Amino acid sequence: MTGLVAFTVLVALVGVERVAELVVSVRNAAWSRERGGVESGLGHFPFMVVLHTALLVGALAEAWVRRPDVPPVLAWSMLLLVIASQGLRWWCIATLGRRWNTRVIVVPGLPPVRSGPYRWLRHPNYVAVVVEGVALPLVHGAWITAVVFTVLNAGLLAVRIRVEDAALAALPVGNEAARA
Repeated sequence: MTGLVAFTVLVALVGVERVAELVVSVRNAAWSRERGGVESGLGHFPFMVVLHTALLVGALAEAWVRRPDVPPVLAWSMLLLVIASQGLRWWCIATLGRRWNTRVIVVPGLPPVRSGPYRWLRHPNYVAVVVEGVALPLVHGAWITAVVFTVLNAGLLAVRIRVEDAALAALPVGNEAARA
């Protein structure tokens, strides 16, 4: 039971982190719009919100209903991956600064971001999302949630990355937008 309570606290902390992201995102989206930013991909955004909320709810529900025995090596290794994914996510947010938000908003005239994790990866925040989507539920053996989220998220990311890349490609060469 102690592990289950600790897992509940972990998921609640991730939920609080999501609220902090939303506060930053709303502020940054307003900043982008004030500078002529144009939003793309409105159709998939509600599904993204529901899917990410369902990850947290599903992981908790599965853990509390199934009450799996979780090998400590699985719990601790997945917790380390959750922490690493949070670190990568906030590195992305810090690197993009005011450009970062949870939507696809491009601001004409801004130079490309080529620092931080964007030196090596085109979409590092999505790497963080994928890792967290697997690791967070598996901290407490919620493998059904991990699989369902991963499959649905793969479809969502296929759409999201296509929308984002198209929005960026529409800008004149040398411009780039905020990436979520």
